[in-house]
Amino acid sequence: MITGTHVRREPDAATREQEGGSATASARSPHVTFEVFYRAEYARLLRFFQRRVGRDDAPDLTQEAFMRFFRSGAFERIEYPEAYLARIARNLWLNRIRQQKRSGILYPLDEACDAPIPPDQERQFEAMELRRAYRRALRPLSRKTRRVFLMHRLRGMTYQNIADELGISNKAVEKRIGRALARCRKVAARYS
Repeated sequence: MITGTHVRREPDAATREQEGGSATASARSPHVTFEVFYRAEYARLLRFFQRRVGRDDAPDLTQEAFMRFFRSGAFERIEYPEAYLARIARNLWLNRIRQQKRSGILYPLDEACDAPIPPDQERQFEAMELRRAYRRALRPLSRKTRRVFLMHRLRGMTYQNIADELGISNKAVEKRIGRALARCRKVAARYS
């Protein structure tokens, strides 16, 4: 793959005659020459956009840059088409940033590229380890304290419902849950 190369074009007939060259030298069609340029520069321009806008939008912006360059008709007139294409690409990118600022989104998150996601097995293993640590933390508590805590956390019961069911005061429920939570916080601090 050729990237970052300067594509040399044959001068037009008028330029060749001024320089003393033959007007019948091998002149190429502008479309064929642009096609060679496109193939040589596509990968470089795609990487430029991928670094700035992400993998999803980069191909569209790359295509748009080439289309604008081709439609401008400047390919045959300019000496350094790579620089002209780079300017078009930069302007497209800047226009996109301006649009996103207006809409309130400055840097979209490309989740596939930016967000490291641990494997599912690793998450499951960590969750198992944390549950074991919580069980070990709650084990030294009295049976009643563990029961109150589990009624509240697992069954979603209110303090009043727990107090009514166990025949204790709301304050006692609150103290028992507080003790259990304090032990759980110590465990969580070690795992964070």
